[in-house]
Amino acid sequence: MAPALRPMRYGHSEGHTDVCFGDCGSCIVTCGSDGDVRIWENLDDDDPKSINVGEKAYSCALKNGRLITAVSNNTVQIHTFPEGAPDGILTRFTMNANHVVFNSDGTKIAAGSSDFMVKVVEVTDSSKQKTFRGHDAPVLSLAFDPNDVFLASASCDGSVRVWRIADQTCITSWLLLQKCNDVINAKSICRLGWQPGSGKLLAVPVDKVIKLYRRETWDNQFDLSDTFVTQPLNVVAWSPCGQYLAAGSVDGSIVVWKVETQECIERMKHEKNYTICGLAWHPKYGQIAYTDTEGNLGLLENIGDGKKPNDKVASAVTKDYNDLFDGEDDDYLNGDVIEPQSSPKAVANEEDGGDDDDDLMPTSGHPRRTIIDDDDNSLDIGLIKANSNLLVKEDDDDDQAGGFPALPASSTQQLLYDGPMPTPKQKPFQSGSTPVHLMHRFMVWNSVGIIRCYNDEQDNAIDIEFHDTSIHHATHLPNSLNHTMADLSTEAILLACESTEELASKLHCIHFGSWDANKEWTVDMPEDEDIEAICLGQGWAACATSALLVRVFTVGGVQKEIFSLPGPVVSMAGHGEQLMIIYHRGTGFDGDQCLGVQLLELGKKKKQVLHGDPLSLTRKSYLTWIGFSAEGTPCYVDSEGMVRMLNRGLGNTWIPVCNMREHCKGKSDHYWVVGIHENPQQLRCIPCKGARFPPTLPRPAVAILSFKLPYCQVTTEKGQMEEQYWRSVVFYNHVDYLSKNGYEINENAKSQSAKEQQELLMKLFALSCKLEREFRCVELADLMTQNVVNLAIKYASRSRRLNLAQRLSEMAVEKASELAMALEEEEEEEDFRNHLNAGYSNSATEWSRLPVRNVQQDQEMEDAEEADTFEEAEETPEAHKERTNPFSKGVLSREVTAPKSAVIASSSQGRVNPFKVSSNKKDPVVPSANVLDSMSKYSKKTPSSSSRVVNKQKPPVIKPLIPKPKSKQASAASFFQARTPNSSEKTVEEKEEKAENESSVVKVAAQENTENKRPRTGFQLWLEENRANILTDNPDLNEAEVIKEGMSRFRLLLSEERMVWTEKAKGGTVNDLTEAKKRKHPAAGEDEGKKSQEEKSEDSNLSKKIKPLDQSTNVRLSAFAFKQS
Repeated sequence: MAPALRPMRYGHSEGHTDVCFGDCGSCIVTCGSDGDVRIWENLDDDDPKSINVGEKAYSCALKNGRLITAVSNNTVQIHTFPEGAPDGILTRFTMNANHVVFNSDGTKIAAGSSDFMVKVVEVTDSSKQKTFRGHDAPVLSLAFDPNDVFLASASCDGSVRVWRIADQTCITSWLLLQKCNDVINAKSICRLGWQPGSGKLLAVPVDKVIKLYRRETWDNQFDLSDTFVTQPLNVVAWSPCGQYLAAGSVDGSIVVWKVETQECIERMKHEKNYTICGLAWHPKYGQIAYTDTEGNLGLLENIGDGKKPNDKVASAVTKDYNDLFDGEDDDYLNGDVIEPQSSPKAVANEEDGGDDDDDLMPTSGHPRRTIIDDDDNSLDIGLIKANSNLLVKEDDDDDQAGGFPALPASSTQQLLYDGPMPTPKQKPFQSGSTPVHLMHRFMVWNSVGIIRCYNDEQDNAIDIEFHDTSIHHATHLPNSLNHTMADLSTEAILLACESTEELASKLHCIHFGSWDANKEWTVDMPEDEDIEAICLGQGWAACATSALLVRVFTVGGVQKEIFSLPGPVVSMAGHGEQLMIIYHRGTGFDGDQCLGVQLLELGKKKKQVLHGDPLSLTRKSYLTWIGFSAEGTPCYVDSEGMVRMLNRGLGNTWIPVCNMREHCKGKSDHYWVVGIHENPQQLRCIPCKGARFPPTLPRPAVAILSFKLPYCQVTTEKGQMEEQYWRSVVFYNHVDYLSKNGYEINENAKSQSAKEQQELLMKLFALSCKLEREFRCVELADLMTQNVVNLAIKYASRSRRLNLAQRLSEMAVEKASELAMALEEEEEEEDFRNHLNAGYSNSATEWSRLPVRNVQQDQEMEDAEEADTFEEAEETPEAHKERTNPFSKGVLSREVTAPKSAVIASSSQGRVNPFKVSSNKKDPVVPSANVLDSMSKYSKKTPSSSSRVVNKQKPPVIKPLIPKPKSKQASAASFFQARTPNSSEKTVEEKEEKAENESSVVKVAAQENTENKRPRTGFQLWLEENRANILTDNPDLNEAEVIKEGMSRFRLLLSEERMVWTEKAKGGTVNDLTEAKKRKHPAAGEDEGKKSQEEKSEDSNLSKKIKPLDQSTNVRLSAFAFKQS
């Protein structure tokens, strides 16, 4: 059949271009001076996959799913294939490498550089390198002997040398080429080649001929030449069978000889006579791919009598899944069912039979279509498409013995499997480590310190450095056992190594926190059990092994629990008492991993929090980091840069908190996470340009990224505030968790977060008011604490939204009664505990972590006039005696039920109890100007004029909606807190201000503290007298309901009657009473407070006009509520 020269394709920018085929010819791989590697499914591929490997790529080689490139930054890099993920640097030179080649089984590569050096490096362990010195000029090209005994090299010094690999000696050298000082000046790049199989002949292109030298004797057997060749030959390539030799010249000629007969069987000419600089034979068929110095790719087909694809079924299994199928691919035709192995590993493609050439085994990462074709003319790489798949049996032929139909005689039928393909399972890794094959690598980088491993010719050692040297000084350890895994905590260093033929896999711990002299211990794993992941917690260490076991040890070396994992481990992390394990739940498909997560608590009460729940990953991504925030919240990162955190406030779900890809400048840039902090919110990571991980030198700089939850429309004011609010809620969930588990927590941070959340809610409320979305306002108010609801009521009234204010008032009443109920339950629980504690010292009991409670802690009502816009539940005097304060600071409660959580940043638990006050402030505090301080910082609550028992203060009293005669700048503190009124205000608001007048507060509080008396409000006096009536009418009411009913009846009284009761309680003057009568209009309706507020704001010549509502919400709101007057 006549050879065919296909039209060339533009592949790369102008310059030297290299080409090779995939292991089974499934794809063509080219690299060029634009720094890209392109993967072509065939010559007609209009969208070849592109991988950027550097500024310029000089040479590439592909075998066993590993792509090796020689790049302009003087390195030889390795990438996974076909994904193109960087997999490290195999070796470096002082100048760029010009040629890289694999040996026959793909375990070693050879690279020749412009610094005159040749290196042979093991692919799986780059520390095993051999250097060949002897050339006096840049190395042009290399060729491995198929038997791995010799290596041939050509250089600009004019010599071609043969080296013995084992002892790095030069066996023979021929001076054949013209000398030059650099590769670009060389007449020929002299790509030489050994005959495949036996390695009997070495072919060297010398000027217009090819010299063939015999192995061992190294004499020139014969030369191949042809009159068609008029210019120097540049490259040679042997056919896989070793019978043919192709050569390309600097003027674009391509010739093929049959070596046995020395006859030239093909002669081709480049369509534009460009220099041929790359030649590669298809591993199976008579095809040659070639490239020129202008970056083009061409294909020469039907060369010689090379096998056609009809010889056998071309069974297609990709490199990534080659271990799914054992045995020869002939088995497909024999009908034998091939059992898949449990775990496909991306390892060398080792076939059993000697006739592997008959099988088409591509490595592109996509299964290829299986072709059954009898037609000699039908060969087309286009049929071997990347997305088509494995042979499967047809349903209607199940009755056949092997499950496969008989092969059809016709050439048209194709059997293909179009279903999803399994994803290779991700290998185990240690978080914060770089790949094991690197000579210098990070074994771990976490919030405690950094462990580096150096494994080169001089040294195999481990360096440990602590961020805080007060924990421990830096340490240098020999690495004689070849440890590959490490973890570091403030107590210990944990190391582990895999097993070898002689030694078992070992876990080695250096417990530098130990107070005795013996700080190290080692444990050997059972035979055939390898440690695959390790981690440290507080007082414990754990390792997961290949036997699907997790073994827990104390930090001193005592073996503790052992439990089985449902699948192979991927990674582990520890923090405090928490242990998180990620493992394979099953096989993922179409590029997705199928991972599960277990979260255990190994404290006194051991429990499993997450029971192997599926782990959410971005599509087609894999896990790159798992760990805990500094505050102990589990987090993980996937290869697409998505950071997710456990949201304990929503039933232990995972919430994405940052997309690191958004911060990357280039496609191949990544961030390498080293730590996460929730307070302050910081994602600490190292920017890696063009790589997934950083080099050990120079020391990488840590960058800090901010978190952003993926809420919608975050460019708008509403979306931005919603995102900030929920981020604050999520990032302060840990406060609840820690306090529940008995940890000390930072009260300031806690109150700050509550304040921040309530501010955001208030801003959102104001924005919704402005947009006239009152229903939304009520929804937002539901998330607010009770104090802020009162602020919202005031805001709604000022905005003349009386319907909204009324609804919010009802909500405030509901919240008050809810809190009253909660307090009663709390009291019952407390009585139960007191009963249990009888006769015991409190400090010695299990309840000793409970908050110190205060007696007689309840909310006193203002007079009924001031309760018009919303009511509060009130305790009766009988209930005063045993009332305690669950909020008192100083001791943290372990109880989930304790309403202490009200000050924690959580929408569901964030309602502050306005009835409760701090127990630990004896002296009155100058009120803070910010209303939100009083919401979240109980210590800052101010005393009121009413007297209190010693150690008592009055919390902020909920006042009616009467604005101070000031502009909106008036601090909202005047609404809740005592402050000295101006003389101009006194006449108008003497009564209300009297209750808050700071000077009187101080005096009265001081007097009453000495007298241990407490006056009642008018409502209390009224309730005492009328309680019997209420209970007669409604015998089923409980205490809170009695109060509520009493309130509603009290409100129905005439204004004068209520004032009488108030005066009875306060002993006020007649002037005050008449003043109140002047100001207040008796009205039983719910809007009375609002009306009086509006009238007052109009009557008072001091009050300014209400500002127009079209201002920026933030400005208006902050002017109203958050600025100091």
